[in-house]
Amino acid sequence: MKLNEMREKTIDELKEIVLNLKKELFSLRMKHTKLSQLENPAQIKQTKRQIAQVKTVIRQKEMV
Repeated sequence: MKLNEMREKTIDELKEIVLNLKKELFSLRMKHTKLSQLENPAQIKQTKRQIAQVKTVIRQKEMV
């Protein structure tokens, strides 16, 4: 999801996205550590970055 798309969403929608991304991150970590079935370990880094971006947009909206 691009930043422009994130900025158009409401705070509640963004918080829901953060929850979904955290669930995805958890499952990626489990696949990576226990099962070693994760094809692309860079997905963990990308997911963490997306969470940070969404949280930043939420914070910006709260400040306004």
